[in-house]
Amino acid sequence: MDMTIRPRRLRTTAKLRKMVRETRMDKSSLVYPIFVREGENIKEEIPTMPGQYRWSLDRLPEILTETADAGVGSVMLFGIPDHKDEVGSQAYACDGIIQKAMAKAKKEVPDLYYIGDVCMCEYTSHGHCGILKGDYVDNDLTLEKLAQIAVSQVQAGADMVAPSDMMDGHIQAIREALDKNGFVTTPIMSYAVKYASAFYGPFRDAAGSAPAFGDRKSYQMDYHNRREGMKEALLDIEEGADLIMVKPAMSYLDMVREIKDATDVPMAAYSVSGEYAMVKAGAKLGYIDEDSIVCEMAACAYRAGVDVYMSYFAKELAHFMDEGRIG
Repeated sequence: MDMTIRPRRLRTTAKLRKMVRETRMDKSSLVYPIFVREGENIKEEIPTMPGQYRWSLDRLPEILTETADAGVGSVMLFGIPDHKDEVGSQAYACDGIIQKAMAKAKKEVPDLYYIGDVCMCEYTSHGHCGILKGDYVDNDLTLEKLAQIAVSQVQAGADMVAPSDMMDGHIQAIREALDKNGFVTTPIMSYAVKYASAFYGPFRDAAGSAPAFGDRKSYQMDYHNRREGMKEALLDIEEGADLIMVKPAMSYLDMVREIKDATDVPMAAYSVSGEYAMVKAGAKLGYIDEDSIVCEMAACAYRAGVDVYMSYFAKELAHFMDEGRIG
């Protein structure tokens, strides 16, 4: 046939395909989530997330060093307290599990960048992400506590805070509190576009944060909605968010692309526990090639517009980038 334009010309060799690759990735964009709990000498595998663990403070440097050695430069810490109450007081206590973990981590593995998850669900006895008034999460009462959590985490050593609660006005409340306490350069990464998703199931097992009653649909978003996600992102940017996150990642990359096109802040996505668990289960059954799936999921997220990628496969992804499989 007489064809001048043949797109396959650029696919003929591996070197050429990599030369003209449109999506580029770097290890500096990876964030690894880590669960920290009270106790001593604990490395406790999470049943629903094979290969992920709950770490006690004394053993936390092990996983931090392993992460840094893999080339992953950032981690997000999630706390599992021994004591929970109606107001989630251990979330903002100066001797709370995350506050102690931040201080220890910054001292023993200072080269990593530490992000604190600002929420209350792991710390409340009812498992909801704020202060209850009856059976309803009271938005405005919760804002004061979220601001306290953020300030306490930064005082302990957090380099960035990431509110995941989905309360209206939370970014403004946290920004004002950080600035008032002298933390004007501390950035906020907002879980602005966080859907009420079944993909969070294994995380709730890992962190012991399942709600004791009802669900979180009165504050997390309906997954049918697209314009609402844009509204949430723009509101949080107006209130002072420095980065915007979409959560979950895999099934919501349309939101990543749309918000990326409409805004000028860095875009993050969280490849959540359900995504991780499905890959692990499918690979164990021999139904899928784990490494290939992990690479493809990540590349698709970056292709959609992700600048920062949170993943339980972060260490593996760093290795794949070193190998040139992706990136």
